[in-house]
Amino acid sequence: MLAAHGMVDTIRSSEYVYVAVSDINGILRGKRIPAKQFEKVTDDGIRLPLSVLGVDIWGADVIESSQCNGDIDAIAKPTGRDAFPLINTNSPSSLLPVWLFHESGEPYYGDARHVLRHIAEKFKALELTPVMATELEFYLLDYTEGETPKPPIRPKSGLRLNKTSVLSINDLLQFDDFLDDVYTECRKLDIPVDAALAENGCGQFEINLLHVNDPLKAADDAILFKQVVKAVAAKRGLTATFMAKPFGKQSGNGFHVHCSLLDKNGNNIFDDGSDEGSEILRQAVAGLVATMSACTLLFAPHVNSYRRFIPGTLAPNNISWGYENRTAAVRIPGGDTKARRIEHRVSGADANPYLVCSAVLAGILYGIENQLTPPSPINDITYDADNLDTLPLDWLSAIREFEDSDVIHALFPVEMIELLIAVKKQEAKRFAQQVTNLEYLTYLQDA
Repeated sequence: MLAAHGMVDTIRSSEYVYVAVSDINGILRGKRIPAKQFEKVTDDGIRLPLSVLGVDIWGADVIESSQCNGDIDAIAKPTGRDAFPLINTNSPSSLLPVWLFHESGEPYYGDARHVLRHIAEKFKALELTPVMATELEFYLLDYTEGETPKPPIRPKSGLRLNKTSVLSINDLLQFDDFLDDVYTECRKLDIPVDAALAENGCGQFEINLLHVNDPLKAADDAILFKQVVKAVAAKRGLTATFMAKPFGKQSGNGFHVHCSLLDKNGNNIFDDGSDEGSEILRQAVAGLVATMSACTLLFAPHVNSYRRFIPGTLAPNNISWGYENRTAAVRIPGGDTKARRIEHRVSGADANPYLVCSAVLAGILYGIENQLTPPSPINDITYDADNLDTLPLDWLSAIREFEDSDVIHALFPVEMIELLIAVKKQEAKRFAQQVTNLEYLTYLQDA
């Protein structure tokens, strides 16, 4: 496998290469190698244990996973994405994205990137091309371990942020050096950054990524974007978090996914010239509605994720869709009908982008292949509607439904399903063993 010219230049200027694969939680894991070994990686791959993708959120092995098999090795191969320079290392270094294959050369479907490619190939067989764009929210924080995170200090005024100020131009101007650095690093990585805005939380921002006609690139972009934001923040002495709900009384961090479909002639099949969109659009919506509850664990994979599903915060807590309705789980944006698309609003920014995009595409395909009909759209506030089914509103319920659902087993490879269930059960067990200070304050003397 020959490396791209830009990749070779990046490696030549590096002393070390960090070979990185995204685990089931979307966390990069791998190893550091001397740059002189780079050609071996591109030609033959590099060995990494299969189990590296199935560790829990703390990085601990999940022994109960059926895929450990004595902790055998997989072959890590470059994804085709160029290596890129890292900005927070002592020695000149770069990061090379890889994905895992069995020794036989077959894809390992515990690797969520392979899961996404598997589903994208089904659209290719129908001569359809998914076009996807993502929106990621995050908080900038002052954080010292063991202390409560604080809003950041405004770099120009020297005053700490002390209030929410949605769409504040002043907040954008105060942090424009940070945003400039994020945009600069993203352009180096071919991440198509678009608009930035100050969000509803104190110190919360959102940066949108432009649509691309390759779901793998869209998910790659989201994974790498999170790395860029964290690295740029750390360089400035700040912490950037994509945690779903870092503050109980402020807005959570969402991860919204936009999707349309092109036919072989490049026509948007969701557009029929009407405000309502095509019949295929409605079938796609119906598939997303039908699979949403079972897929909730992919959109909200952590115990903290479920704190985000609070009515009145523009995070959906029920299964709904509507036109230009940001309180619905699935929104059909207005505007030029040629850009008719679906916006999926369930996921938190803490989720694995490969699995989120996989779930969105799988739901769309499920609706189209089965020619489903959606329920009526909701054009009012959805939070208090009594005729809507709710999402699983706690972690254990979502794990249980994901494990028991026939739909999940029809949509996704069994390797991914079994690995995710084993990881989440181990994480849930550890959280269940923790007794919080609030419980002591509440029950220790009075219960």
